[in-house]
Amino acid sequence: MEEVKPEFTKDGSVDLRGRPVVAARTGRWKACSFLVGYEAFERMAFYGVASNLVVYLTTQMRQETVPSVRSVNNWTGTVWMTPIAGAYVADAFLGRFWTFTVSSLIYLSGMVLITLAVSLKPLHPQCTADGDCAPATRQQVAFLYAALYTMAIGAGGTKPNISTFGADQFDDLDAREREIKASFFNWWLFSSFAGGLVAVLVLVYVQEEVGWGVGYTIPTVGLALSLALFYVGTPFYRHKPVTRSTAAGPARLIGKVLRAAYANRRCQLTGELHEHDKAWYAEAGKRLLLHTPANFRFLDKAAMRERETCTVTEVEEVKLIAGMIVVWLVTLVPCTIWAQVNTLFVKQGTTLDRSMGGVRIPAASLGSFITISMLVSIPIYDRVLVPLVRRRTGNPRGITLLQRLGIGCALQVLVVACACLVEVRRMRVIRQRGSAHSPHDTVPMSVFWMLPQYVLLGVGDVFNSVGILEFFYDQSPEGMRSLGTTFFTSGLGVGNFLNSLLVTLVDRATRGKGGRGKSWIGDNLNDSHLDYYYVFLLLLTMANMALFVWVAMRYKYKREFLEDCGAMEKETETEIETEMVADGKVKGGPA
Repeated sequence: MEEVKPEFTKDGSVDLRGRPVVAARTGRWKACSFLVGYEAFERMAFYGVASNLVVYLTTQMRQETVPSVRSVNNWTGTVWMTPIAGAYVADAFLGRFWTFTVSSLIYLSGMVLITLAVSLKPLHPQCTADGDCAPATRQQVAFLYAALYTMAIGAGGTKPNISTFGADQFDDLDAREREIKASFFNWWLFSSFAGGLVAVLVLVYVQEEVGWGVGYTIPTVGLALSLALFYVGTPFYRHKPVTRSTAAGPARLIGKVLRAAYANRRCQLTGELHEHDKAWYAEAGKRLLLHTPANFRFLDKAAMRERETCTVTEVEEVKLIAGMIVVWLVTLVPCTIWAQVNTLFVKQGTTLDRSMGGVRIPAASLGSFITISMLVSIPIYDRVLVPLVRRRTGNPRGITLLQRLGIGCALQVLVVACACLVEVRRMRVIRQRGSAHSPHDTVPMSVFWMLPQYVLLGVGDVFNSVGILEFFYDQSPEGMRSLGTTFFTSGLGVGNFLNSLLVTLVDRATRGKGGRGKSWIGDNLNDSHLDYYYVFLLLLTMANMALFVWVAMRYKYKREFLEDCGAMEKETETEIETEMVADGKVKGGPA
């Protein structure tokens, strides 16, 4: 009998040694199960630190409210910004697997140092029996922040690469795997927030009621075990080789196209543009992008046939990056709203009645309702809403990527509106009862009044966070997808920095000259005007929503040439069709 040869992947995936991999033995959910396990434990570790950090800084390190909020925002912002460097290293030099390997060890080292900082007595302030607590010394503060920022550096190589590495386990050129991949990011975020749920429900309670040392030791041990689990799955992983175009880096590509477009600025566009043929792209392991004449048309002069400086695909890659930057800018305000969860929402919750059945609920544990609502909403979205809408629109995702983001932005407007209304009621209760004057007094109002804003934020994130992650992965040029994913992480980072800036500016402006006025965000929230600050955020989110709609209506989606069963696939966000496309303006292209 004739021996049946194994079928290799169609997208050029290889193993760690650079050899082609057999499709049936590698990738897909078989490989992703190991990655999803790591993600759950990593999220548990991150949220175990981030969710209650503002409480630790104010109660244990003796910081004031505004400096502690600023410190948390700056650290969280750094955690989400360092992936820019990690993604560049992965795309241009080491690849995703090895970048993740080195960075995960740094990340684990940071968690170990944080655990030591909160566990060892010489590394944090001590309180006497009568409640008198010494302020933190410079050495104690320095050690804590060194540990936190070590973790942030490690996150730079893990966050952008682990999710992208997971998406790499599905072959885009295989119709069945491409269909399965459509659900990947939904379930990836499902596992991520499952880990976060354990953090805000269990770890936060352990930190406040049992001990900070125990509360940090648990996620550190879990992170170490998850890394071991990740490496168990090594034989099943598919790897995307670093191509020559990737090694050049996006900065060099952008510079090349902009220089050529500027040099040809006085030339008139002719009927044909320069492009390599399909065989060249197949040999180079790249994908050919189809021309979008209505999008950033001035860049087309870089691919004029007479000069042959750049190809249409190179120009289209720069167009994609430019379009993603515009979309990224209008996602910053929603990311700023997310920054409230671990800062002002927590401080707001600490002033309310948190007793339930004789148990005092940590304010940070309210974040569990975000996670629970997400965990409930993701399966409903993926298994119910998408199939229903898909039959109507013909889009495999049901709705377009930007429509998904738009719904998420609209829900965040409602989140801020709810937070504002709750704060207005909280201040009314204080005025009516006159029983909460000091920062440690409890307002006679249940903390569960805050529940709607948390639930809406969780439902909104099914559209917003998942949508942002999927959008920037999907729209990134081939070979730059780790860097594309950093648009998602850097947006969260800039959002935290923006919140830090807004809090600082509002605090200074409302205090007035000499600091004699009453700050909207003072140390004593019972004698401040946090409701005014939320009104300001509400106006900001509404203005951003209008701007987002304007940008989304003008965005042009990526159009790729994919070789599949001898046909060409032209994919847009409103239709997927298989046809032979002829673009007569592109010399040497698909036509």
